[in-house]
Amino acid sequence: MLFCFLAFIVNSCVNPFAPEIDENLGFEGGLISDQKSVDGIFKNFQYAYTFKDTLIYSGILDRDFLFTFRDYNLGVDVTWGRDEEMKVTYGLFQNTQRLDLIWNNIISMTGDSSVIVRSFNLTITFNPTDIIYVDGRVNLELKKNNQDKWKIVRWTDESNF
Repeated sequence: MLFCFLAFIVNSCVNPFAPEIDENLGFEGGLISDQKSVDGIFKNFQYAYTFKDTLIYSGILDRDFLFTFRDYNLGVDVTWGRDEEMKVTYGLFQNTQRLDLIWNNIISMTGDSSVIVRSFNLTITFNPTDIIYVDGRVNLELKKNNQDKWKIVRWTDESNF
């Protein structure tokens, strides 16, 4: 009887708002990838946009990264490097209420996975009355770094925006 009472007291002191860490959850089950696979780039990209995490976003970009998009108003292609990309993305993250990125089908991929064209849908919510929908494709050139992690070297935007 005393043992049952002590067991009840010990078990009743467990805080339901501070559960134990689940040690069975492997790294692959987490929200952030180690980028050892190409899918890890897309997973971290989506995580960075969803949670507006510039640290994770910077981790998917190679130090020689280049971003290119078409400025339809001027009729020219515009290219910038990693530093400018981080500034622009930081501004996007700071000035939006919500970003919803959905990766769709891979349209084409080289045999070594170094060039991937993939479609996406991005919903940018600035406020409840100012929402932009962007549909398009990313044309990414990837490479593995010396730690065997995939990084984006070149991103050519092929969206409707």
